[in-house]
Amino acid sequence: MGVAVHIKRMGFLKQSDYKAILYRVFESVAQKYDIMNDSMSLGIHRLWKDWLIRHMNPTPGTQLLDVAGGTGDIAFRFINYIRAQREKMIRSQIKSQQNLSWSEISKSYSHDQLGSLMGSQAVICDINKEMLKVGKEKLLQMGYSEGLSWVAGDAEELPFADGKFDVYTIAFGIRNVTHIEKALEEAYRVLKPGGRFLCLEFSQVNNPLLARIYDLYSFQVIPVLGEVIAGDWKSYQYLVESIRRFPPQEEFKEMIEDAGFFKVNYHNLTSGVVAVHSGFKL
Repeated sequence: MGVAVHIKRMGFLKQSDYKAILYRVFESVAQKYDIMNDSMSLGIHRLWKDWLIRHMNPTPGTQLLDVAGGTGDIAFRFINYIRAQREKMIRSQIKSQQNLSWSEISKSYSHDQLGSLMGSQAVICDINKEMLKVGKEKLLQMGYSEGLSWVAGDAEELPFADGKFDVYTIAFGIRNVTHIEKALEEAYRVLKPGGRFLCLEFSQVNNPLLARIYDLYSFQVIPVLGEVIAGDWKSYQYLVESIRRFPPQEEFKEMIEDAGFFKVNYHNLTSGVVAVHSGFKL
């Protein structure tokens, strides 16, 4: 795998070959993907994803497309957030109706919309069918019954109509597309006017001491964890290298703007270990 990455850097690897290599990488790590995320980040990836959803602050009725989201982490959080928002709305409505009888309050609270998402939907799109399979298995384990659908698709050629979604998210996936510019153009295309682009991705650490520690951990520890936990040194060596090749915050911000998005900004989390970039289709 390291040889293939080196060849790509030299420009000798065809796009189709590179995509095939990427597919095999994620096919290889799919079953251990969540365990490795916890191990590699010491569980902090959960906090980063929670922050992303709070920053999104979706409301009931939001249509979400989560790209490269095969295991469902972002989509599940989205559904939970919508449910919590719905609960708050119901309770606020009941409090404002103090003159209702107990039977009327009970009937209002148990209305069939209480457990619904009021039209919210999350579509999880991933090019890797093995990752989607893992996500669907999690869906059954966690007992979700509505608001989620799964689609196999390429971030550079999304199988959706123009202007279909309110929010587009991609978490730890855009650095692995062959052409980031195409993925950003597709994100813009499938969003409705006023729609929002949100990307959670590893980025450039802005603390020199932490940067040295982070490099040591990334190149010396993460591949070892990959070998011990997933039996796959090379795939995790590739993942570390892909992080280092990804554009720094300001450069990626400019790429998002070039794709047509407005009000583009970013927030560094954990001193820039990851960053959340945001933009709007106006």
